[in-house]
Amino acid sequence: MAVEHDDMKTRLSLGSHLSVAGGVSNAVAGAIDLKLGALQIFTKNANRWKQKALDPKEITRFKEKRAEWGPFAAGSHDSYLINMGSPDDALWEKSVVAFIDELERAEQLDLDFVVTHPGAHVGSGVEPAIERLVKGMHRVLESVPHGTTRILLENTAGQGTTLGRSFEELAAMLHGIDAPERVGVCLDTCHLYAAGYDIRTRAGYDATMAQLEAAVGADQVRLWHLNDSKGKLGSHLDRHEHIGQGEIGETGFQCVVQDPRFFGVPKILETPKEDDMDPVNLATLWSLATH
Repeated sequence: MAVEHDDMKTRLSLGSHLSVAGGVSNAVAGAIDLKLGALQIFTKNANRWKQKALDPKEITRFKEKRAEWGPFAAGSHDSYLINMGSPDDALWEKSVVAFIDELERAEQLDLDFVVTHPGAHVGSGVEPAIERLVKGMHRVLESVPHGTTRILLENTAGQGTTLGRSFEELAAMLHGIDAPERVGVCLDTCHLYAAGYDIRTRAGYDATMAQLEAAVGADQVRLWHLNDSKGKLGSHLDRHEHIGQGEIGETGFQCVVQDPRFFGVPKILETPKEDDMDPVNLATLWSLATH
């Protein structure tokens, strides 16, 4: 592709989920070091209900560091404990309050998005659970009425009773929430594949995107999570692998990064961190986008 490097960086918007150890501003420093074009963080421990408020000085440092980094998208992922699809009233209430806190923290940091898993119905059924999710999201939006951080519903691998395994389920959520200016979709490649969407080939990717367009609309996709899959097609196994080293393979990712519908849409790595493979995965994606 005869595209200038800076233009291509903006077009690709490749990034990663980085640690906030030592303060949220350290993640932006990491983004600068890795020359990322997008960033995702946790604003608090994802496996705890409560955590201390963000330090005002650290909020300022985060914003200053982000200005140094450049005009790139940054967002957060919510707690794994939240389940606004739960039939348990106490857990549902706790989840709504926790997500309001997640959104308020994202607003404090001027984040572009906060990603949330839609939850699980735990045996109550998909439709009632979606109704509860919608009710919870209405509470959230009313509690933060003038927010600019967009809430992104993430598709799931379909493990257990999780919601969001199909485009139709995501569409039902979006329709019920009915706030297109504040809500959108995050698509995870591993989750797509594990849920049964075969994106390994160009033909399979095109067929999947046709289903997306029919149910949700590609314009609702405001973020991608780029992860290969350890699990087989339709396995419902949510296990991420490095790009090109799993069941999806390189062609599926080439389709995503070369798709003009998603130019400028942030694309975040959530691949395993133990081997410090972010530079390798980013280089692979960059190569796939330009060849």
